[in-house]
Amino acid sequence: MSSIDALAGEHPARPGRVAFALHLVRGNPLMVFGLAVLTAVVLGALLAPWIAPYDPTEINFGDKLVPPRADHLFGTDSLGRDIFSRVIYGARTSLTVGLAVVGLALLIGIPIGLVAGYVGGRVDAFLMRVTDVFLAFPALLLPIAITAALGPGLMNAMLALAISWFPWYSRILRGAVLQVREELYIDAARAMGVRHIWIMIRHALPNSLTPVIVQASMDFGYTILAAASLSFIGIGARPPTVEWGLMVATSRSSFLEFWWTAAFPGLAIFVTVLAVNVLGDGIRDILDPKYRSRR
Repeated sequence: MSSIDALAGEHPARPGRVAFALHLVRGNPLMVFGLAVLTAVVLGALLAPWIAPYDPTEINFGDKLVPPRADHLFGTDSLGRDIFSRVIYGARTSLTVGLAVVGLALLIGIPIGLVAGYVGGRVDAFLMRVTDVFLAFPALLLPIAITAALGPGLMNAMLALAISWFPWYSRILRGAVLQVREELYIDAARAMGVRHIWIMIRHALPNSLTPVIVQASMDFGYTILAAASLSFIGIGARPPTVEWGLMVATSRSSFLEFWWTAAFPGLAIFVTVLAVNVLGDGIRDILDPKYRSRR
């Protein structure tokens, strides 16, 4: 182990840490609930071809707007498509959207926040003013404007959401790096002649990522909800893509009479976002030293 690693407090993983983490998880019922629901959604998305009883895009006017029953658990829509099958396949799209948006936002936001926080000065001021431009727009207005400019579609919607989300990660990481760069091990690395780029990547970034990880875990659900909102107003996913928000949008005209056409995809959005949010809260608690000390 190098002297810098020792100063940074980097030690080999102890077997007791895994057991302690499991103890913290078991002590948080809401986190267990969120983890169980999200696991079920992920497994359903992965095993959709084997779980779904029907082709999600198969049109059958003979079974048009059938209410929930044994052969169609969630009923059918205005084109006779099985809603249960479409909800399961829609999980694939929604989870992909969440991962893609958060991942791309992190790829953009982390380098900006890392450089701004470590270098400081005019570089910091310039980069933060750039992020302020994006933060000046209301939550969904910027994605709507970008998607309208690029054209409707799921890929453009994901790109627009990532562009509107990255400033938050830049801001959070910058604040963490501003604190870390004053630590003793960073000063020691500079004194030993370690290159600044290596200090940023090897020492400043790993010790500043915790708040970003917590925020990303909670934003995952919100990105699913935001993508569903864009699909609902007609600038997100387009047919024949199976996506929960689009399913609600296409059923809104008949919702009062045929409630199941919008209720089940809407319930899928609600349950998934709720599960991800409580899971994110649990991750925040586990990574909080004060919470760990009380356990």
